[in-house]
Amino acid sequence: MTESAVRLGDAGELFISGVLDYRSGPGLRKQGQALINSSTAPALVVDCSQVTKSSSVGLSLLLCFMRDAEAANKTVSIRAMPEDMREIAEVSGLTELLAHP
Repeated sequence: MTESAVRLGDAGELFISGVLDYRSGPGLRKQGQALINSSTAPALVVDCSQVTKSSSVGLSLLLCFMRDAEAANKTVSIRAMPEDMREIAEVSGLTELLAHP
């Protein structure tokens, strides 16, 4: 089983990895919010390239991180969204929202 994690890179990148589901979601939510608030970068890129599996919880995390970034006056964009997350976003009508920088 892959451990889930979120970490902040040097260039304002928020790296999410592992399985995003109801077990990992709450912890990642708190960690991500703290990292976004502590970042000095004016823009953040949420990198999902290391996400191995995602339920709708992963999509919810992205939306929460976008809201946190907006509250901190930072722009945010999503990079390398996995296919399962992209499909959930499409069905939910969120594709366009997640595509905006």
